Amino acid sequence: MRKKVVSKRTSVVRKRQRKKGVFSGKLLRYSIILFLIALIIGVGFHYQNGLAYYFSFKSNRVIKAESEAKRISDVRNFQVLEKHEGKSIGIDVSEYQGKISWSYVDTIEKKYPLHFVFIRATVGKDRPDRQFERNWRGAKENKMIRGAYHYYRPNENSLEQAELFITTVTLEKGDLPPVLDIEKLPKNQSIANLKLGLKRWLQTVESHYGVKPIIYTGERYYDDFLKEEFSDYLFWIANYNFYREEIDSNWLFWQFTEKASIPGIKGNVDVNIYNGDLQQLQFITVE
Repeated sequence: MRKKVVSKRTSVVRKRQRKKGVFSGKLLRYSIILFLIALIIGVGFHYQNGLAYYFSFKSNRVIKAESEAKRISDVRNFQVLEKHEGKSIGIDVSEYQGKISWSYVDTIEKKYPLHFVFIRATVGKDRPDRQFERNWRGAKENKMIRGAYHYYRPNENSLEQAELFITTVTLEKGDLPPVLDIEKLPKNQSIANLKLGLKRWLQTVESHYGVKPIIYTGERYYDDFLKEEFSDYLFWIANYNFYREEIDSNWLFWQFTEKASIPGIKGNVDVNIYNGDLQQLQFITVE
């Protein structure tokens, strides 16, 4: 009889230990889950500004930072314009500016009149700019001196690119010379072949319009690849650096900012300075 009693007691103890072990395991798992939830909530709260910015719900702090950056840009723009008072000021646009209300495009900083505009006409060998015709017509109706430019793709046939530009753009008396915009390096050809393609485009376009094209590029690209071999062309140079406050004597145009606000245009706009006054600008237009 004693053996049976002991056996029953042992069995009951073991069952209680198992239940206690199961309960402890569940409690541990729930504790870990609750801890992780609390941790996620805490991290989310701590980094709420960063997460809000990531998901495009910008906090006041982010908005203030953007406003400050815009203010600094505007101050720099105004300073550059002040130093070039008397020079001709203009802009350049493409489909990225959307539909422009040309009748409102008149000044920058409500003080400096805009005399000219370069309008993107074509891209590579097969794509006219979606807003070119509208912009080309609107600029003329707004009595601005207009010019057309081609965005050159280094890995596409240069003669096909020239042909697209020629079939898209009809220059009239008073328009600026055509512009070749080169910003990228080739992926599947040498620099020597790139330069050969650029020369073919320039020569083909010059032969068609009877006027020597202008080359647009960044200052570093100009110094490294174009300055020597294309010295017989006039250049329109992009440089947005704060240390650069005046146009170089060798530049025909200087694109000094890409973050200006212009009446009639939504978003940021590039602004350019011509290395001369309005009368001198009119002198280089197509006759």
